[in-house]
Amino acid sequence: MKFHWPRRYDRRATTGATLCITCIAVALLFSCNDVAAPQPTPTPEATPTLTVAPTPTPMPTLAPNLSMDPLPDRIPQTVGVIEVPISDFARLPDSGDPEADDERDGGPALMMLLVDEPGTCRLFVNDFRGPLHSVSYDGRTVELYVDLGDPKWNLNLDVSDKARDFGFASFAFHPQFNQPGTPGFGKFYTFLETSNKAPKADFKPWNETQDHFDTVLLEWTARNPGTAVYDGGPPRELIRIQQPHRYHNSGHMAFNPLASPGDSDFGILYVGTGDGGLPGAPYGHALNLSYIYGKVLRIDPLGSNSANGRYGIPEDNPYAGEPGRLGEVYAYGLRNPQRFGWDSRTGDLLVTDIGQNVMEEISIVSPGANLGWSRWEGSFRFHPTRIAPYGRPVYLDDPRGDPSVTYPIVEFDQSDPVFKAAVAITGIVVYRDDAIPELTDKLLFGDIVSGEVLYVHVDRPHDGGQDQIRRILFIHEGETTTLLQLVQETRLQQGLSEIPRADLRFGTGPDGQVFLLNKRDGVIRRLGESPYSTCEPS
Repeated sequence: MKFHWPRRYDRRATTGATLCITCIAVALLFSCNDVAAPQPTPTPEATPTLTVAPTPTPMPTLAPNLSMDPLPDRIPQTVGVIEVPISDFARLPDSGDPEADDERDGGPALMMLLVDEPGTCRLFVNDFRGPLHSVSYDGRTVELYVDLGDPKWNLNLDVSDKARDFGFASFAFHPQFNQPGTPGFGKFYTFLETSNKAPKADFKPWNETQDHFDTVLLEWTARNPGTAVYDGGPPRELIRIQQPHRYHNSGHMAFNPLASPGDSDFGILYVGTGDGGLPGAPYGHALNLSYIYGKVLRIDPLGSNSANGRYGIPEDNPYAGEPGRLGEVYAYGLRNPQRFGWDSRTGDLLVTDIGQNVMEEISIVSPGANLGWSRWEGSFRFHPTRIAPYGRPVYLDDPRGDPSVTYPIVEFDQSDPVFKAAVAITGIVVYRDDAIPELTDKLLFGDIVSGEVLYVHVDRPHDGGQDQIRRILFIHEGETTTLLQLVQETRLQQGLSEIPRADLRFGTGPDGQVFLLNKRDGVIRRLGESPYSTCEPS
């Protein structure tokens, strides 16, 4: 225990000490001359007060079988690093309110997804605030295709949340978008949140009194898909989901790019839905097959055999026609399926799922797969109760102990030093091309917050853990750098403030091109040094 003398006693304590020394000297003088020394009258002194440092409140300890850091192997910072050239490809215009004091209400485009539409020789990129832009294959032309926030559509796009967990989340073009005379001609789909809750929701949560906003899946039909600006009418609503909370709502959606006409998967739309939000998942929606939350859905947007008659449920879906189970469900037990993608060699569908407090994961999704949330977080059983100040830990005993659960092929814990304080997985690119040889046969993914880009060798056996994970760094103007450093430099050039996060997203284009998006500087960046793609619209 450390003691401290109060400052207010310093001067008086020093004076008292001087007097004592004087008294001792006088006494010694008289003693040496054998003369009785007179006893001086003691000078009263104030008794100093001891300041005792308070005993700190003991930190709560986790039980031996609980952990917030269950994977002891660290992601190497320098071993196995791949360095890839990176360059600016295109820049989206700023969006939102240009006069906003808060940058989250206006500023660089909040880029979410980049999709190649080969029939029109364009890339498309959405902005969370509502715009959908087209980008030419050489990156030189950026045009606004349609703005979901335009009042004429009456969508009441909700982007009010400062955490930016909802808005215009995702979009997908039907594989027949530019094929005249086909059922999917001119059709594309958007997934967004709306504050307009007047229409009756098709799906509701367990606690129906919790009604913050709705998530809607919309179908748009262009008259001429090749025009620079969308020329169709208002969208058709396919699905409306009542959301119980303001987190983990709309997710990624895509058509299987490997499917050909005549395949059972051709023209079938895969849709990710979050678990609806509350920490600890108290409603258990993700594991309940009668609720739409925490799932990967598989629907036919041009069909009509759904309960509301506005879309179809494929008959080969795992729960189609089963009482008490939603026929739309393809896989379940997810918290926040941020992205998914297909391996062009194996045909596997892989999904990234953002964890609660501990684990981030990538799993292979098969029909009817149970990915475990909220009983499991990654390979470990989930502890639903928060233990302050740690969070919600996982159990170390009996990892991967339930044979009915599909466990990750890749996972990492949020406490790894390569990341920042907050962590959220994103991806996912299974790179089977040779345009960027360094990345061939690599599974690419990353962390949204720090902008770290990572890889594993996709064809090696995987059973979770992070000892297989390695970093990808970038070569820009002869220097090795990270995405976050590039974003910071660009923001300084734009006269914007420094920010602590990158908000990473991936995109893929023709001829093996890989793009990196972010929400902080509006710049789309391209990996590798291959020539720009050329294309003749079909």
